[in-house]
Amino acid sequence: MTNYLDNVDNEWFSGRLSFTLTVVVAAFVVLIARLFYLQVIIGKDLRHQSEINSIRIKSVDAPRGLIYDTQHRLLADNRPAYNLSIIVKDARPLEQTIGKLAAYTGLDETLFWDRLKAAKGTRAYKPVLLKADIGREALASIEVNRWDLPGIVVSVSPRRDYVFSPSAAHILGYMGEISVEELKNERFGDCKTGDFVGKYGIERAREHWLRGQRGGQQVEVNATGQVVRVLNTVDAIPGHNVVLSIDQSLQLRGEQLLAGQAGAAVAVDPNTGQILAMVSSPSFDQNAFISGLSHDAWNTLVSDPKRPLENKAIQAEYPPASTYKIIAAAAGLEEGLIDVHTTAYCPGFLKFGNRTYRCWKRWGHGEVDVLKALKESCDVYFYKLGQELGVDRLAWYASAFGLGEPTGVDLDHEAGGLVPTAAWKKKRIGVSWQKGETLSIVIGQGFNLTTPLQMAMVAAAVGNGGTRYRPKIVKTIRTADGKTVYESQPEVVGRLPVSQENLNLVREGLFKVVNEIHGTAWRSRLKSVAMCGKTGTAQVVGRREDSDGDGEVEPIKDHAWFVAYAPRENPSIAVAVIVEHGEHGSSAAAPVAAEMIRFYLFGGPIPKNSPVLKAHGGVAPGEGD
Repeated sequence: MTNYLDNVDNEWFSGRLSFTLTVVVAAFVVLIARLFYLQVIIGKDLRHQSEINSIRIKSVDAPRGLIYDTQHRLLADNRPAYNLSIIVKDARPLEQTIGKLAAYTGLDETLFWDRLKAAKGTRAYKPVLLKADIGREALASIEVNRWDLPGIVVSVSPRRDYVFSPSAAHILGYMGEISVEELKNERFGDCKTGDFVGKYGIERAREHWLRGQRGGQQVEVNATGQVVRVLNTVDAIPGHNVVLSIDQSLQLRGEQLLAGQAGAAVAVDPNTGQILAMVSSPSFDQNAFISGLSHDAWNTLVSDPKRPLENKAIQAEYPPASTYKIIAAAAGLEEGLIDVHTTAYCPGFLKFGNRTYRCWKRWGHGEVDVLKALKESCDVYFYKLGQELGVDRLAWYASAFGLGEPTGVDLDHEAGGLVPTAAWKKKRIGVSWQKGETLSIVIGQGFNLTTPLQMAMVAAAVGNGGTRYRPKIVKTIRTADGKTVYESQPEVVGRLPVSQENLNLVREGLFKVVNEIHGTAWRSRLKSVAMCGKTGTAQVVGRREDSDGDGEVEPIKDHAWFVAYAPRENPSIAVAVIVEHGEHGSSAAAPVAAEMIRFYLFGGPIPKNSPVLKAHGGVAPGEGD
């Protein structure tokens, strides 16, 4: 009985095993047959098809936001740039392809190899940028010979174009290829190698708003890397457009007036703090940075003694000279040390200790009150006032007028200037303050340092009745479809610590500077509007190099200052101008400010009788500053 059951189990097991083996063998036969079909029967066609077409992801750059002036005139535009790249996987034989590319385009073959060497380690199917912005002639040569250049790809991307370049170069700034350090910064988290980002000016300060969001395409390419069809697209999002408070017409006029000279001019709206013009001379061509400066061109820029890359309006620091007397007069009045009736005699000098401090007018001004002291810029009057004020009290007022710290303008790398105190000197130099040094400080010399923007804001605050605003250059920011995401509002940062009565006395003195004979800026008065202002001549210590080899050197000429506002009542513009080595504020800086004010208020060409068109040879009596 037991043997019978065992035989039955064996037969059942043998049957199941035979069935399983049959199924496995059949499956292998089908698989082998399929593989034979794919690899032998149609293998050649499939291999050819895989070599011809492949799917790749193509990055699409976002158009950068545009920049406009306050009148909505376009300042920074985008133009199409044709960027030459190579996909190494598709460019075989590589040496032959590179050689032909150089021959067809006339571009330097060494440049191509340098780029490939720098991109060593990049995946073979990733495009390597050989040259950006190749120009239309090179593009045409590539298109004509495209079938002879496998793996060569020309992509179109938006590239910056500064419409009025070099105008407003220090405001707008420029763009350049992103650096390794910037790629590591989270601020540039969505950028990649080869991208262009803002390096200076508004382009840098508002990079986050101006840079859009990158898009992409899923494309099918053939064996030579050419796009056969677009399978899918994610649209790029354009950057936001920025509208500045700058009036480009006024900006251009200021640049014309300072052409050929080193210096700066700043014009602001006294009632809002908005910057109407910011001139730094000389300027530079921003568009040259887009295509890439040569080493020689870069070295020429950075070695230029006139410092064209420096925004002198906010980065250069100068002694404020006699423009500082505005603050000294206000401080003396507010402290009760002087009033409208207080006088001092000026014989042309003041002896203090073992030194003689001279007035710019050697024969003196005679009996002087505060109004005449401002009008004729009497140094002796302010020497005596400085002795009573002292350096620390004077410094307190200077700080309250906004000096000694950055104004907070929406541009990078603003300098703060310097308001010296006794404690500052002891800490910095290790020497106690000397009373004689206060005599230099009170007339804006010595350790004092200010920027043209700071002095423009001083003039604005005095002109508007005492309100200090934060200067702003960005007016609005809008999306590409016109939605406003930011709109500038006037921002009050303080008030001048001066009563309205005392401030009116200072304003009266500034009116006399321009509009009464013997006023230091009388020759720059405007017939059409009452302008108020203050001249200044900042002393520069040193001598020029012996350029002609005759063994003689000349003293370096002083810097020329002028600050002003207009009209006298309810002013709508305040200006500060400095001309480096212009020597006298009355002859070099005041005419520039006067013309900027006239042009802003009335427009039109420069009148023939304007002091801007006259050569000032020598200094007339009463016009020393």
